[in-house]
Amino acid sequence: MERIGYFQFLRTIYFFKDLDDTDIRDIMAYCHETSFSAGEVVFWENDEADRFYIIMSGEVEVWKGYGSDQADMLAVHGPGHLFGEMALVDELPRSATVKSRGNTRVLYIGQDEFQKILQEKPMVAFAIVKSLSAMVRKSNDTFLEDLRERNKRLEIANRDLQTAQSELLKSERLSTLGKFSSMILHDIRNPISVVKAYTDLLLISEGIPQKNMDYIRNIRFEAERLNQLANELLDYSRGEIRLDMGSVDLDGFFLRLEEWVRRRFASRRCEITLRNGHQGPVIFDQERMFRALTNLSDNARKAMTMGGSFSLTAEDNDGWLLFTVSDTGEGMNKEVLERVFEPFYSSSKGGGTGLGMAIVKSTVEAHGGNIEIDSAPGKGTRIFLRIPLHG
Repeated sequence: MERIGYFQFLRTIYFFKDLDDTDIRDIMAYCHETSFSAGEVVFWENDEADRFYIIMSGEVEVWKGYGSDQADMLAVHGPGHLFGEMALVDELPRSATVKSRGNTRVLYIGQDEFQKILQEKPMVAFAIVKSLSAMVRKSNDTFLEDLRERNKRLEIANRDLQTAQSELLKSERLSTLGKFSSMILHDIRNPISVVKAYTDLLLISEGIPQKNMDYIRNIRFEAERLNQLANELLDYSRGEIRLDMGSVDLDGFFLRLEEWVRRRFASRRCEITLRNGHQGPVIFDQERMFRALTNLSDNARKAMTMGGSFSLTAEDNDGWLLFTVSDTGEGMNKEVLERVFEPFYSSSKGGGTGLGMAIVKSTVEAHGGNIEIDSAPGKGTRIFLRIPLHG
């Protein structure tokens, strides 16, 4: 297809419908053509995202768990459809496997080129985000319709199982989560990514009053917290923790923790102390340990409804890195302590998935560490996380 043909083709794509001819030509300059034969995999689930694609001819299949016993084909896309763009926006690994159904020709734009377009062409960036939002809404509507039908069938099944034992009901619940969680989270994270993209664009905009910028930052913070809840479900559904180990500057890590904690505790009359007593870099999975520590911090916040003191410290401990999370909240009784790491169990009135402590324990143990809890009603709680200093 000649370059003039590319222009006419791109003009027909819904994704670019709000752009003028100059913007289309700018995008066209970054397009490259390639093809895939029948059955060829375009990219694999969990691959690092490096480009997105526009189908010119042929079809592709979108799969979850491709090649496994629980593989599910989510969709079939044909000419004019885009795929692979979400991973470039949220900078996460590929969420599905895509393979060619027949001989398929595509245009693609690389990640660096995509980022350059977003940075240099604000109107193009806005049109892309707007189109992504519309695509996500359409995808969500389709998914919710299917989910409602699945829920109807589950309700019928539950009525038939009313006489079953409580343990059987629990097993059914876990089985259902394992079967559908990946598909559900795929659609949940898409609108979260769109919200984050909108707020990121607003945060770099000029002329917005400071008060409104604070609102935008709060929206960004809450979207990230919702994303963390989705990641909790994803971690649990996978049944294992896959670590991304790396060297971590603990001072910078604590600055990020303090920003999160102070923002989350803003509505509480609490004295907050965060202190790093370790000098030099350490090795661990930064994102997973951040989520583990913010999970424990949020539990402490929920336990201190009348205010109090909260502290989070790190120090060397005989070849280990020891994190200590302390609060002066309501504490836990013996029954709660016995069940605190049980999935879906929660004693908090503040809500949550009931998976937080189970995932904290899994994260620490995946690092080769351990977790201990010292708590009693009316005496607050101290939680000790130990992980090897050097991975």
